[in-house]
Amino acid sequence: MRIQVHYPRHAWTLAVYFLAGSFDRAMKKLEESLDFLQKHEEKLWFWGVDRAEDMGFSAEFLKEAGLKLDLRNEFPRKATSLSLAPEKEVPAFVLGPVRRGLAELVAAPRTALAGD
Repeated sequence: MRIQVHYPRHAWTLAVYFLAGSFDRAMKKLEESLDFLQKHEEKLWFWGVDRAEDMGFSAEFLKEAGLKLDLRNEFPRKATSLSLAPEKEVPAFVLGPVRRGLAELVAAPRTALAGD
């Protein structure tokens, strides 16, 4: 799952991704990732922008949370978007649109196979 975070406080964007083997695992990892990205904004910004020449540290810091830097330039147009308050816990209802979008993506290949 790809996540693109826009941090308005420092006006910068961070793109990360993670892999998950199941829908339930993806949703759990998404919640954990959002929490991590919110709580560590300052540290990520410092090493990602101020110390951009040392991206190795950022990559290692993200790796500890099970995330990887997403170096792709384009983000899918048909992505679910949500806004979260900095350093606040993510309410479960906010993830509803993400859950539905992911469920549709997971179901799409099955539907295509059933139609063959």
